[in-house]
Amino acid sequence: MDILMNFIDTGALGGMLTYKHVIMLIVGGIFLYLAIAKQYEPLLLVPIGFGIIVGNIPADPVLEMGLYDHNSVLGFLYKGVELGIYPPLIFLGVGAMTDFSAMLSQPRLMLLGAIGIIGGADGPTAIFVASKLAKDYLPVITLAGYSYMALVPVLQPPVIRLLTTKKERMIKMPPSKPVSKRMRVLFPIFTFIIVSMIDPGALILIGMLCLGNLLRESGVTERLAKTARTVVIDTVVIILGLTVGASTQADKFLTPESLKIFGLGAIAFCIATGSGVLFAKIMNLFTKNKINPIIGAAGVSAVPLAARVCQVEGAKADPSNFLIMHAMAPNVAGVIGSAVAAGVFISKYAAG
Repeated sequence: MDILMNFIDTGALGGMLTYKHVIMLIVGGIFLYLAIAKQYEPLLLVPIGFGIIVGNIPADPVLEMGLYDHNSVLGFLYKGVELGIYPPLIFLGVGAMTDFSAMLSQPRLMLLGAIGIIGGADGPTAIFVASKLAKDYLPVITLAGYSYMALVPVLQPPVIRLLTTKKERMIKMPPSKPVSKRMRVLFPIFTFIIVSMIDPGALILIGMLCLGNLLRESGVTERLAKTARTVVIDTVVIILGLTVGASTQADKFLTPESLKIFGLGAIAFCIATGSGVLFAKIMNLFTKNKINPIIGAAGVSAVPLAARVCQVEGAKADPSNFLIMHAMAPNVAGVIGSAVAAGVFISKYAAG
């Protein structure tokens, strides 16, 4: 009996499980529920949700079995987050799986991406910037960034409907013009050269994005492109989600500062969505070929989730309306724009 009681005392039931841990365990359960039952980006939310549960099973301080103790497995894996290693690898995969043709055929839609990233950015970009400028808040910023990416189908539709009329949502746009292979191959090369020369802080993110896209479009490296958009990005997402989720220990995460960041992230994401929609409506005042303002919401750079939401919202207004390829233009532009914005922040504030 003494052995049994000592065994229980060294575990979470020995008095170390607090109400904060219980709250975080519930949060992890909610993430898993949204991923599995509601199918809200399960590739992101399953590893993050399970990681939150892992990180909030209290360890015995006497035995020094903390998840991120020196030389622990998760401690080594989390270095990829702290050092900003994982975001460029994700950008490599995103570039390899993304078709830039929609953006190249309709350059004016790039403006929607430039507007849409104001106040919001995708998870990898947020991680990369936070790893350089705000390491103390890295877990909550990462969790917020990926949470809002996964909850795009929940957060964006109400904003879109609030700011548009049904008539506007029914606007049909002509099919995009085809883009030559030469242009598709040259675009990532020249984009990298120009952006990195103007904004050196964005070199690694924009470089990996363009490399991935070049692997896709060159036509001679399909095996590498397939690896980048499957094995590489899937492996990184699993490790990133688990380690970030596990880093949200209750005593560090449930603080006023962390909750404030999480709340500001939700507000910023909604502002970014609304800004893209409203700017599309403004552009319609000066153009003959009208833009369906729904696609302005895709500028937040959550590829391709935001574009899918635009397609769904457009189809609800008119089932014969197909917006996804048009929405991919500001969606891709938002990815490029977020990398550029990250470089600007790093260049300006890292030295300070």
